[in-house]
Amino acid sequence: MKKYFKEMGVLALQLFMFYIFPLFAGPTDAMGMVLLIILATLLFSAILGGISEKGIKYFYPLVAAVVFLPSVFIYYNESALIHSVWYLVVSAVGLLFGAAIRFIVRKIRGAN
Repeated sequence: MKKYFKEMGVLALQLFMFYIFPLFAGPTDAMGMVLLIILATLLFSAILGGISEKGIKYFYPLVAAVVFLPSVFIYYNESALIHSVWYLVVSAVGLLFGAAIRFIVRKIRGAN
């Protein structure tokens, strides 16, 4: 369990964005909130791609999409189910972006 501490921290931040953050948004702030959560998902997945050395990080896009599903029924309506697909795609892109940056940084450090 200790070896996945970094991954659990990023997932905890993601859970905060899905479940706690909408409590502070007003009824007219829905689209801005969705955009902010999508950008946060991109950032968190890029961070996870950059810091995680475990293969479990590749399950993060699926986990992010599945973890979002209950929040649809808590805060939104069924029309927001499509956003889980966006979270899957955005987190996969962010994860690959973070992994690519990590690869480039390691290659540069190895060359010096």
